Amino acid sequence: MKDYLVKATIYQGMVRAYAAVTTNTVEEARRRQDTWATASAALGRTITITAMMGAMNKGDDSITVKVEGNGPMGPIVADSNAKGHVRGYVTNSHVDFDLNENGKLDVAQAVGTEGSISVIKDLGLKEYFTGEVPIISGELSEDFTYYFATSEQIPSAVGAGVLVNPDQSVLAAGGFIVQVMPGADEEIITRLEEQIQSFPAISTLIQEGNSPEQILERLFGKDEIKFHEQLPIEFRCKCSKERIANAIIGLGNEEIQSMIDEDHGAEANCHFCNEVYQFTESELEELKK
Repeated sequence: MKDYLVKATIYQGMVRAYAAVTTNTVEEARRRQDTWATASAALGRTITITAMMGAMNKGDDSITVKVEGNGPMGPIVADSNAKGHVRGYVTNSHVDFDLNENGKLDVAQAVGTEGSISVIKDLGLKEYFTGEVPIISGELSEDFTYYFATSEQIPSAVGAGVLVNPDQSVLAAGGFIVQVMPGADEEIITRLEEQIQSFPAISTLIQEGNSPEQILERLFGKDEIKFHEQLPIEFRCKCSKERIANAIIGLGNEEIQSMIDEDHGAEANCHFCNEVYQFTESELEELKK
């Protein structure tokens, strides 16, 4: 199944929902970052949620998410846009633990249970919108649920999951975000809470072959849902040799000359995709000009 998300409304527009399958996207991130199983789950959940949050935007708007916990994995960074392009990286990729008491990958131990989640939105204005909340569990789904309720004042339910094969590759990944719109009555909110509490693990549903549409239909029933849009999701990095060259130019002639004299060239790699860019002495001379 190709990776994509769907946007929908439920209960005559009183609830909006996003559901996504991100297996291939998370596997691409895992391959590029060389993450071990627990780190893959943490990175995959973050990428999945960030992709859905990016889809809430319009045009060229973009979003950057940073998870900074006190666990051994260090910060996780992901960004996405309204076109379904997402990327992400972890600081320490070789982190793995035994399964937790629920038989799941112990993401909270990798991320840490103290720290913060920050969300930066570039909406094409002079200033960015920034929201920050404390980490409350380290499992990430609960943490982003808390972010929406606290920072954006939107009652929400966030779910994201990743299953990993014995060979470390990603077996299934995906998630959902459900949000209550202003004016929804208590009956709808109560019904929503009951439906989500009894819902199976999202990664299991994806492993079974359920599409994003089927996930929401299983959650709410076919009669209640109105689907609005499908959006392909893919791992896509913004880096290029030209962007790296511009960054080198920004260092100034003295620093570039030092690269020529001491290193006889330059090499840079992208945190997100791990692509390596090399510059010869003659290329650096051109950048000086």
